[in-house]
Amino acid sequence: MHEMSDQGEAAKPERGELFGPHRRNTTIGVLLLISMVAFESMGVGTAMPVLVAELGSVSMYAWPFVAFMAAAVFATVLGGRWCDRAGPRNPLLLAPMLFTAGLVVAATASGMPQLLVGRVLQGLGAGCVTVAIYVLVGLIYPEQVRPAMFGLMSSAWVLPSLIGPPISGLVTERFSWRWVFLGLVPVALLALALVTRAVRGLVVPQRESTRRGVVVAALGAAAGVAALTYASENPSVTSAVIAVVALAMLVPAMRWLLPAGVFLARRGIPTVVACRGLCAALFFTANSYLPLIMTSTHHWSLAAAGLPLVVGSLGWSAAAAWQGRHPTLHRPTLLRIGFCLLTGGVLALQLVASTWGVPWLVLPVWAFAGFGMGLVFPSVAFLLLRQSGAGELGYHTSAAQMSDQLGSATMVGLGGALLALLHSPAHAMPVLLAVLALLGAIGILIAGRSLNP
Repeated sequence: MHEMSDQGEAAKPERGELFGPHRRNTTIGVLLLISMVAFESMGVGTAMPVLVAELGSVSMYAWPFVAFMAAAVFATVLGGRWCDRAGPRNPLLLAPMLFTAGLVVAATASGMPQLLVGRVLQGLGAGCVTVAIYVLVGLIYPEQVRPAMFGLMSSAWVLPSLIGPPISGLVTERFSWRWVFLGLVPVALLALALVTRAVRGLVVPQRESTRRGVVVAALGAAAGVAALTYASENPSVTSAVIAVVALAMLVPAMRWLLPAGVFLARRGIPTVVACRGLCAALFFTANSYLPLIMTSTHHWSLAAAGLPLVVGSLGWSAAAAWQGRHPTLHRPTLLRIGFCLLTGGVLALQLVASTWGVPWLVLPVWAFAGFGMGLVFPSVAFLLLRQSGAGELGYHTSAAQMSDQLGSATMVGLGGALLALLHSPAHAMPVLLAVLALLGAIGILIAGRSLNP
């Protein structure tokens, strides 16, 4: 009882820092912005078959995803540099405006070209606002309450994954796919109003950029990730070739966009950025293919096949909330524990993915992995902010986001290539899971290098 009382008392200052009069608008505005982007990301996929059938053809199915991803990558890079030069105020004002404009353009589209313009605007807004939010947190929230803030931010991303697809499907069936976009406009405007008040007085010294060739590198990265996204949405031998070419394009771009030493796991920021890419590759790739495994290999209904994603999201949210209540925990240790849980979850999926597998095991296994993700993701964000100097936070945040996008796109693309080559999820998915488990083992090994001595 005494220990529980102490924890309750310790939580009160954190709640005051997050929701007290001086930061309430900021906290709520940030959470609304994240929820807006997350809901759009999770919900649009549900409406896409109907949307594409009305505006184009099945052959165009991947392009709305490709347009969004390419724009998001480009905006992530430039948004990070903008935040480092002038602070997050202007990016936080412009990005929601772009996103809102993209929602309206997409909702009123009469053909595929207009829809793609809307998706580009949404991607620009989403990529820029994600980086600016992390820079804002680093500037105005004390270090001891950042774990709690990252826990809230994780929940703001995770919860839309629970309600986004079913709400989007219901709205599309009962009304129109256009309301999937229009319904988010009031949320975007409210978030913009709250954030405007929060950053009105924010002053950050102007700095000159010391990195050249950023625009070219950003364009190369955007093209490479977009090509990987296209390949993952259209599994075929041709797409496998496209994926290889895309990776070749990404290599020189990564020299400019990632800190030196990421691929060697040098201590500090390079390892933190690498860990962000590894955890995203593990969790989001497996998440993408779990419904296919359950429907194709075990003949579950679409509704039942979504249950593993729900329990994974709940595990993530629960772990993120738990770590937020324990701000003094050693983050590299928490990072290693999280990778152990993630890797164990991916390995255990081998007992599900084959035709001889036990399908119901997917529920406890993926809740287990989700809990690991809820430890890893906030710890990466905390370590990134803690070790970034003045004028570096935007660059490091955009690098972590790029690592996330590249890791996910590469592994999802690999899954598509395996499906094209092996022709069966029951044959392709065990191979993919083995590769993911190897990445998880790397995460376990390098987690202790995430903090400079």
